[in-house]
Amino acid sequence: MMSETVGDEPGTERTLPPWWAVLLVALAVAAVAFAIGRFSTFGIAGSTPAEGSADAGFARDMQVHHAQAVDMAMTIYAETDDAELRALSYDIATGQSSQRGEMFDWLVKWGLPQYSDQPMAWMAASGSGHAHGVASSAPQTDDEVRAAMGMASDEEMSALHDATGKKADCMFLGLMIRHHEGAIPMADAVLELGSDERVRVFAENMKKGQTFEIEAMTSMQQRLGCS
Repeated sequence: MMSETVGDEPGTERTLPPWWAVLLVALAVAAVAFAIGRFSTFGIAGSTPAEGSADAGFARDMQVHHAQAVDMAMTIYAETDDAELRALSYDIATGQSSQRGEMFDWLVKWGLPQYSDQPMAWMAASGSGHAHGVASSAPQTDDEVRAAMGMASDEEMSALHDATGKKADCMFLGLMIRHHEGAIPMADAVLELGSDERVRVFAENMKKGQTFEIEAMTSMQQRLGCS
C-alpha cells in the first residue's frame, strides 16, 4: 500500500485507500453530483433538450465512454507500482465517475431515457460527422461504435486485466490515450451541435482536461520507455 506526505508538518502521512475503495469513492462523488446538480450551483442556465438532440446523445454516449475509462483506471490503480500513474488513474476513476453522475442527472431532468439503440447517430445527423471523425451514417455494430469512440475492445480489456508490471503500465497508457483521443471529437461535436449551456461548459472543460491528461500520459510513456 502506498503512502504519501500531506499537510504542513513533516512526517505527516496519509494512506491511499485500497483499490476497491476507488469505486466507493467514485460512486459517492457521483451521487453527490446527482443530488445537488453542480451546474445549477454556478447559476448556468439550461434548456430542455429533446429526444434526438446532440445534448442527449452526448450525455448517453459519454456515460458509456466514461464507464470503460473508470474500469481501466481502477484496473491499473490496483496493479501499478508507479506512484505518478497510480495518482493519475485515481483521478480518472473518481473524476469520470462524477461526470457520469452529472450526465445521468441531465437526462433525468430532461425526462429522457438513459440509453439509445443508435449510439453516435447524433454526431452524423447534421451531415458534419466527417469533421468529427464519424462517418455520415452512425456505426452499426458494437465493435464499430467502440472503434469510433477510441474505446478498447473486449480482447484489449481482457489483456489489460491480465497484464502485470511495466507491460500493464504501458498497455494502460496506450489504451487510455486512444480513449481520450476518441472523446475529444465527441466534445467538439456537442460544442458545435448542442444547445444546452451546461452541456457546452461541461464539454469544453472535459476537452481541456483530457487534452492535459493525454500530454501527461505521453510523458509517462517516454519516462517508462514504452514501445
